[in-house]
Amino acid sequence: MVDRRKFLALSLIGLYNTFVPSYSFSETINPLQINKIIPKTGELLPSIGMGTWITFDIGYNTDEVNKRAEIVRNFFSNGGSLIDSSPMYGSAEKVLGLCLEKITEPKKLFSATKVWTPINKHGEQQIENSYRLWKLNYFSLIQVHNLVNYKEHLKKLRELKEQKKLKYIGVTTSHGNKHKLLIDILNNEDIDFVQFTYNVLDDEAEKILLPLAQEKKIAVIINRPFQGGSLFNHIIGKKIPTWLNSIGIYSWPEFFLKFITSHPAVTCAIPATSRLDHMKENMKSLFGNLPNIEERAKMKSLYKTYI
Repeated sequence: MVDRRKFLALSLIGLYNTFVPSYSFSETINPLQINKIIPKTGELLPSIGMGTWITFDIGYNTDEVNKRAEIVRNFFSNGGSLIDSSPMYGSAEKVLGLCLEKITEPKKLFSATKVWTPINKHGEQQIENSYRLWKLNYFSLIQVHNLVNYKEHLKKLRELKEQKKLKYIGVTTSHGNKHKLLIDILNNEDIDFVQFTYNVLDDEAEKILLPLAQEKKIAVIINRPFQGGSLFNHIIGKKIPTWLNSIGIYSWPEFFLKFITSHPAVTCAIPATSRLDHMKENMKSLFGNLPNIEERAKMKSLYKTYI
């Protein structure tokens, strides 16, 4: 079965350089924006999203909220759509709701949050809180965080989906020791999205998770694309090789993000940041071309020489 999945991934090599030009966000958006297809519906989603873990857990300091609002504003103005949060992230959902309220410019929000508790009733309350904190009546996606009590929470999410209060449902994990359970869920549960960790160094997902998600037509969100920032530790003082410029990669953030989003099974990567300059740098990865399979292999070999 794994061999078959590898074959499916390789047979779709053409998708590595596939993107869909889009003017749907504003007239100023670059026509070379890289959008990916959500398999269950065909909806297009920009390949770079935004995470809020740690970076938006800042309490309710007005100055800090205003700084985060500028980051969110820049995210939208550069073609971003998917913002991911969770009740696990402290004040992040509340702060995010305040930021969204401050942004009056046109935006296309793909709202993604999570439910995270072993107790059913607490999960229902978390979901209600998320609608209130984000100031929304409808979510694009709600996921079961770290697979906690996933069977019961998925039942509730399916009810919300039937009630048209929610478009997509999914599950998440950021822990490799839960991959066996995640594989079982992908094989046996009717879900639209899955979220897990994948990057140039933490590439275990290439073996089964990514091919399996592709086979099951489940959209993939990648968390911890910079491995919590540790990927940068190995390239301090090192310049991007000139051969990468020839394929449209000019910075290390772009290197890390385009490596991820060039995998045909990946729908969106969600780097998190508390800095406006880092957001601007991340969003450059939403445009241009994606490396092909040979270039990806060369990128991985290059990075491993620095370790």
